Amino acid sequence: MTNIYQAYQQYADATDPLRASARAAAPFLGHSWPGFPSSLTLRKMSAAYEVFARTQLTHVRPPFDIDSVEDGGRTVAVQEQVVDQTPFCTLLRFRKETAAEQPAVLLVAPMSGHFATLLRGTVKTLLRDHDVYITDWHNARDISLEHGRFGLDEYVSHLIRFLQTIGPGAHIVAVCQPTVAAITAVAVMAEDNDAAQPRSMTLMAGPLDTRVNPTTVNELAKSKPIEWFEQNLVSTVPARHPGGGRRVYPGFMQLAAFMNMNINRHVDAFRNLYNYLIEGESEKAEAIKVFYEEYFAMSDLPAEFYLETVRIVFQEHALPLGLLEYKGRPVNLKAIRRTALFTVEGEKDDICAVGQTVAAQDMCSSIRPYMRLHHVQTAVGHYGVFNGRRWENEIYPRMRDFINMHHR
Repeated sequence: MTNIYQAYQQYADATDPLRASARAAAPFLGHSWPGFPSSLTLRKMSAAYEVFARTQLTHVRPPFDIDSVEDGGRTVAVQEQVVDQTPFCTLLRFRKETAAEQPAVLLVAPMSGHFATLLRGTVKTLLRDHDVYITDWHNARDISLEHGRFGLDEYVSHLIRFLQTIGPGAHIVAVCQPTVAAITAVAVMAEDNDAAQPRSMTLMAGPLDTRVNPTTVNELAKSKPIEWFEQNLVSTVPARHPGGGRRVYPGFMQLAAFMNMNINRHVDAFRNLYNYLIEGESEKAEAIKVFYEEYFAMSDLPAEFYLETVRIVFQEHALPLGLLEYKGRPVNLKAIRRTALFTVEGEKDDICAVGQTVAAQDMCSSIRPYMRLHHVQTAVGHYGVFNGRRWENEIYPRMRDFINMHHR
């Protein structure tokens, strides 16, 4: 596997110029020239060029592009502000131009092969009523070896550091994979009686106990020994990048795994894009292009973090079995008393099935009943839990009210 990243890089170097040329040629071929009849053949060629160009993978975080938000019936300007930064992550704040004091929320984005901008819609919704911060994880292939390792302990340490930076009275919202790190950070802070331990913790569609209703993803993680994952899925960043020599789980391999889970859906999407471009359905075509620009922006994961997540979370089930450790000390979830707990699951989630996230309610047995809430959202899959119409209209109002209830 040491050469697979180099092979991918050589393929990208050879084909990316072709995609760039196709992207430039597509508008020219599809343009309606005055005095000349519209040509179906040229429209088909233009559409084909556009579809080919859109298959390019990128490795740079797209912009959030959140310049304003509707707050209390008026439009408020938003500016991105770097609050804290390490070699592995930037704590980013979406500062609103308003004097109103609102609950501070740390949104913990997954480190799962995509950038934090995958939660752009989540951020926009939260901004209506909150002071929003997000963990903007850096691409591992851009992080020099001199900055050392990054595993689960380092992930948890980042969350503790960021909550301390935001200060007392904040709330934490973790989406999918980082729910394990979030609940660990809160437990450690609670046991240390840290003044910055959050007032509430929202865990959304996370793999807290993957023994419950195991999905295809869960079964795959247990189908091989951890050595197999290290030998077959971990590669080394080519020397040409700032993180040259760092061992990573490449983002392009994670993307392939995601796409293979629903390959027919992606094939249909690009077929639809081709037809929409020919038929002049520009809005429908643009929606597909915007989605895949984000979806194909890939970020490499540090090998330590990837392998520890597979082993500790999915194979050993250390959290629900009470065996999880943070820097050598046992993680005591019963220490959590002052932080309210809200868990959210999606009825049709095929990544983190119903039952895996609500398990946190039993693990955090010291939290009083009136400080707990669980919600299963009907008719949504994994991404519908934190993005889309049902997230905005049904899940978010419950989260907003829960945060407000426990803010003071």
